[in-house]
Amino acid sequence: VVKEKNRMGECPVWEERENALVYVDINSQKVCRWNPVTNEVQSVSVDARVGSVALRQCGGYVVALGTRFAFLDWDTQAVTTILELEQDKPNNRFNDGKVDPKGRFFAGTMAEETAPGVRARRQGALYTLFPDHSVIKQLDQLDISNGLDWSLDHRTFFHIDSLSYAVHAFSYDVHTGKIACPKLLYHLEKEEQMPDGMCIDAEGKLWVACIDGGRVIRIDPETGKRIQTVRLPTPRITSCCFGGKDYSEMYVTSASDGLDEATLAKEPHAGEIFKITGLGVKGIPQNLYAA
Repeated sequence: VVKEKNRMGECPVWEERENALVYVDINSQKVCRWNPVTNEVQSVSVDARVGSVALRQCGGYVVALGTRFAFLDWDTQAVTTILELEQDKPNNRFNDGKVDPKGRFFAGTMAEETAPGVRARRQGALYTLFPDHSVIKQLDQLDISNGLDWSLDHRTFFHIDSLSYAVHAFSYDVHTGKIACPKLLYHLEKEEQMPDGMCIDAEGKLWVACIDGGRVIRIDPETGKRIQTVRLPTPRITSCCFGGKDYSEMYVTSASDGLDEATLAKEPHAGEIFKITGLGVKGIPQNLYAA
């Protein structure tokens, strides 16, 4: 549905109030918004790689870019820093993020590659930005903090550290926002490659984007089993969310970075955004950051 190529399209978020899909292109340092009625893509350029974007209750967006949390005012394009983190790790940046059921913004970090396929290990962490702008560190020594969501009963937090090739489930205290007691939920099969972004549907099942696997997979957290696979027409599938007027459509982002010229020539859809219909299941609205 979005033909404009992203270098690293990520973190799609359906914004009901704008009837639009918001997402980031990490490597192009842009926050983008696509209007499905006019098919127009607008974007705001920022001064660092932007790993994630989420909706604010009062309008505009909260973003995790470089190693800082910030607010983005779409109309003025102003970016206001809330807090700088990890200033002792110049090679780190924020990656995926999402707002929890109480309006707190969870986002994690990762080390950038210093050469193709080479990165310092266990440099990442997962943080929670509270509505009063205070921050706590929830997890440490992560490789690539990635997809995240919460169970429908708000008792479980799901998280992906990509280089573990797995989805983990944590107990989650909705009152404090704290997570604890990780356990392995699903380990990806070889052909599924590496897990990236993730979202939950209205039946409480998880959808995981498989980067280099060219697919999204549906996992049942009750059984830890994969129950569905949807293949997409390009390999570097990065994230997914539900949207549309009744949340019955799934939007899926992809990347063109990481493919060599020969592969790109054979992958005309790399970096585009796709819409999957007819899944027979709906999503739930995004949570809004409560400040």
